[in-house]
Amino acid sequence: MASGARHTAGPATGAGPWKIGTLARRTGLSVRTLHWYDEIGLLRPTRHTASGHRLYGDADVQRLQEIRSLRHLGFTLEEIRALLRRTGISPSRVLRLHLAELGARIAQEQHLRRRLQRLADRLDAAEAVSVDDMMNAIEEITMSEQYLTPEQMAEVQERGRKLGDAAIKAVEAEWPQLIAKVKAEMEKGTPVSDPRVQEMARRWKELVEQFTGGNKGIEKAVAQHYRDDPELRARTGLDGQIFGYVQQAWAAAKPK
Repeated sequence: MASGARHTAGPATGAGPWKIGTLARRTGLSVRTLHWYDEIGLLRPTRHTASGHRLYGDADVQRLQEIRSLRHLGFTLEEIRALLRRTGISPSRVLRLHLAELGARIAQEQHLRRRLQRLADRLDAAEAVSVDDMMNAIEEITMSEQYLTPEQMAEVQERGRKLGDAAIKAVEAEWPQLIAKVKAEMEKGTPVSDPRVQEMARRWKELVEQFTGGNKGIEKAVAQHYRDDPELRARTGLDGQIFGYVQQAWAAAKPK
């Protein structure tokens, strides 16, 4: 099986061909990984020596770079193989995708760096730092590591920048009050169609959308974070029952 159709514009050039050991050393990959890529038909070397040793040419190196960029973007090897079989995806397109992802990741890390820098400066100045500020920093680290993609995290941070610190603090103060009100109505057995519950559900949706911007991927990631973290649920007072109650209220809302 061939490595796939290649684009002739702007080919990579070098001093190949390279034996597999040399290519492994130059790229930081293991020989085992390159063997596996060959076995699954993802990267088959262009040539072989008379004794059967693999020889990788310039086009093979270019394809390897595409594979590693797409792998870094989170694609599985099977997805990468399918992508690279298409004639519509060029090497430059893969690089642009990777550049966009790196840009979002850099923005995310810079935002976190600024947050941690502010905390460090306040501690150095012997200023009081609230537990909430520490919790928010930890939560941002956790979300960036486990739940949100760099693009999603950058989107959330940009929305926060536009809202401003005052608006964010107002929302953070409103959430516990709203959760407590919803919980009280749920425990009283108030029907989800009740106007009071409907108004609270409407406000709940507004607050969620301020954070997610209507991005369902971000919304799902945040919901997963709550499902996975019992400490977060305990701290915020949220649980599956409250989520279910609010979702029923949304479903019961009359279309306007």
